[in-house]
Amino acid sequence: MGASGLRRSPGPPDGGWGWVVLGACFVVTGFAYGFPKAVSVFFRALMRDFGAGYSDTAWVSSIMLAMLYGTGPVSSILVTRFGCRPVMLVGGLLASAGMVLASFATRLLELYLTAGVLTGLGLALNFQPSLIMLGLYFERRRPLANGLAAAGSPVFLSALSPLGQQLLERFGWRGGFLLFGGLLLHCCACGAVMRPPPGPSPRPRRDSASDAPGEAEAEADLEGLRLREAPSGGRTRRRLLDVAVCTDRAFAVYAVTKFLMALGLFVPAILLVNYAKDAGVPDSEAAFLLSIVGFVDIVARPACGALAGLARLRPHVAYLFSLALMANGLTDLSSARARSYGALVAFCIAFGLSYGMVGALQFEVLMAAVGAPRFPSALGLVLLLEAVAVLIGPPSAGRLVDALKNYEIIFYLAGSEVALAGIFMAVATNCCLRRSRSRDASPSPGTEGGASNTEDAEAEVDSEPLPTSTEEPGGLETLEVPSPGTGPSEPKVEAEPGLDSESV
Repeated sequence: MGASGLRRSPGPPDGGWGWVVLGACFVVTGFAYGFPKAVSVFFRALMRDFGAGYSDTAWVSSIMLAMLYGTGPVSSILVTRFGCRPVMLVGGLLASAGMVLASFATRLLELYLTAGVLTGLGLALNFQPSLIMLGLYFERRRPLANGLAAAGSPVFLSALSPLGQQLLERFGWRGGFLLFGGLLLHCCACGAVMRPPPGPSPRPRRDSASDAPGEAEAEADLEGLRLREAPSGGRTRRRLLDVAVCTDRAFAVYAVTKFLMALGLFVPAILLVNYAKDAGVPDSEAAFLLSIVGFVDIVARPACGALAGLARLRPHVAYLFSLALMANGLTDLSSARARSYGALVAFCIAFGLSYGMVGALQFEVLMAAVGAPRFPSALGLVLLLEAVAVLIGPPSAGRLVDALKNYEIIFYLAGSEVALAGIFMAVATNCCLRRSRSRDASPSPGTEGGASNTEDAEAEVDSEPLPTSTEEPGGLETLEVPSPGTGPSEPKVEAEPGLDSESV
């Protein structure tokens, strides 16, 4: 899947080597989401050795998460340019090197640069390519595949958290970081299995002007990584990052929802262990609370993925996602005063269930909203927005803990933000659907059967050779205009309002 492109048989295989790719995605997702939370078991030792407060120490996880999300556009560009496999191999080496170097840190700033920046960048270069490759291998079973891959997060969280506690007790935080760095080398093995989907033998590329009608769209759908354009001069151009996806209303709704969600979703999981310790829970039992979240999450993600794949529910997956967000937010709000170990266990069960539903559905909703060709760019831009929210949420929560010495207000704030995200997703999705239906029900003048403005623009070119039209996700169309010399004259094509000629 290098710069020369990728060709394969029509339609994702929905199996075969895809199950191996799914297993690798399971491992990568586990490291990407479980690792920043598992590192929190070392925070007390870091606070003692460096004489820092909790808010300063929490920046290690926050920077790691911010790099995981904030480098999304960079990862999209690298995948489009070099392919999934080489990007993931480099990412695994960077993630491992960051934790190994962090074990020799003498200042918090060095931890920020190594465990935060370097390891976070390495995890990002593994996480996003694995999701892109998973989308190339699965279509009909995609909700189930996403749910199974997302289950890697709770599995690794339930294993890494007690493992980190044991390493801390036996080898100290430096030895624990060093051994964690060795574990991250498994990301390189996961990258090695990311081979392109099988297909016919490669054949030479042809100019876009000579392609059969609709072939440009077919290649974009199958490759999933390169968006081809066909300018009038017959030249082929590729977009490394398709920012035009921001004009899609469904993408805009999803992006705002994810920003609000990321402000509070990760805060309870990051603060849970220290919250339990401050409540008088022994260290080993406090660390086991994250394992309880993980065990419930393990069951919730595949089950929710299978549920979302049902024929009756799949068209309404956005509403299912908003329901999961509201359930998670209400769990935080209702458990803000939990102090006993039994109440904390009940909170972990409810939180793990709703958190698993969110994790299983979040990328399925995005894939359904923008489609396969624009998914890499959309994912990168969404992760960039999440990075900003992650840099605001957990550090602010840690600073409030230091100032107020009270976790109750933190749970109230986090729950309110996540619940608001769910309400916004449901209301905005419903408004967009009603607007779309009303537009379809009232055809504009000069069109038949409610045809779109873009189709009307095609109809205007009646005496000239018609450009071929291919529909892209989000309602946009790619118009291939015959180059000069291929017809009697070069037709003029009207662009949609609000879009420039580059995005048409």
